[in-house]
Amino acid sequence: MKLGVYNAILHDRPLPEALKIIADLGLTGIEINTGGFLPAVHVPDMDRILESDTARDDYLGLFEGTGVSIAGLNCNGNPLHPKRNIGEKHAEDVRRSIRLAERLGQDRVVTMSGLPGGESGATVPNWVVNAWNSGALDVLDHQWGIVAEFWRETDRMAADHGVKVALELHPQNVVFNTADVHKLIELTGATHVGVELDASHLFWQQMDPIAVVRELGPLVFHAAAKDVRINKEHAALHGVLDNSFRRLSPEEERTNLGGDEWANEWPKNPAWDFVALGRGHDTAYWAQFLTALHEVDPDMAVNIEHEDVSLGRIEGLEVAADVLREAARVAGVLGRPGPVHG
Repeated sequence: MKLGVYNAILHDRPLPEALKIIADLGLTGIEINTGGFLPAVHVPDMDRILESDTARDDYLGLFEGTGVSIAGLNCNGNPLHPKRNIGEKHAEDVRRSIRLAERLGQDRVVTMSGLPGGESGATVPNWVVNAWNSGALDVLDHQWGIVAEFWRETDRMAADHGVKVALELHPQNVVFNTADVHKLIELTGATHVGVELDASHLFWQQMDPIAVVRELGPLVFHAAAKDVRINKEHAALHGVLDNSFRRLSPEEERTNLGGDEWANEWPKNPAWDFVALGRGHDTAYWAQFLTALHEVDPDMAVNIEHEDVSLGRIEGLEVAADVLREAARVAGVLGRPGPVHG
């Protein structure tokens, strides 16, 4: 297996410095953001790389001798957003990332399934949490028609480029659990669309990531190492679907998600938090997780995603890397490092 880091947490520094940090952590892979919610900070010349062999080779040359190679591309966003300036951009980012992956000798692109509006003419996405009434099923029928068409076409493109697209099972997307994955494959007949197994969003939904890996089997293409802590005293009062988020003002530091949409401030007393690996589930659990992934694909890439706000950027990566390396040792899943940018 290849253990690495999703590079968004290192967007504050140039790529060569990011690669050194990852190597110093004892990890060998970097999953590179190529659009969607976040800009492609570490691929500033993407258009040139797509067209010029010289530009491509110069970019790949940045990895030579570092001990770190590319371990997938990531363009998480909402390619089905009903606002065209968001949805069409994110959809094109998916397509460009597929083309870029082939150019860079990669075969994995991570993204999300997307979330359309609830009806024709809608301008905001509509996530149906619990479809107990017929109106909610009408919304889902409308959305699944859009989802199936988009991913049927994208699957054909991915197959043409020899790339597999791994969907993060992220709430506020149409596809966010195992039943949805099976439904997507059934509706589309996809052969090159599957799952990025990010355990964090499964934990707070009360799902078991290891059971999900074994249920989906070869549909798991890629994985993220990211933990969640359930804060039981707050979950007992508010549940895990608590909406006590605060809107940030333009004067405050905030993250743009496309168009005029921004990330909100996390609840003050959250039912759950993203935490560094090991702070929600111990090393023994992560060893079992890696074992399950290894059973599916011995060469699978597993990349740390750091969003623990109680830890600094490097500090959080160090905590997570220590746990991930030890879990891999316990599980016995590490082979010899692969070739640079392989």
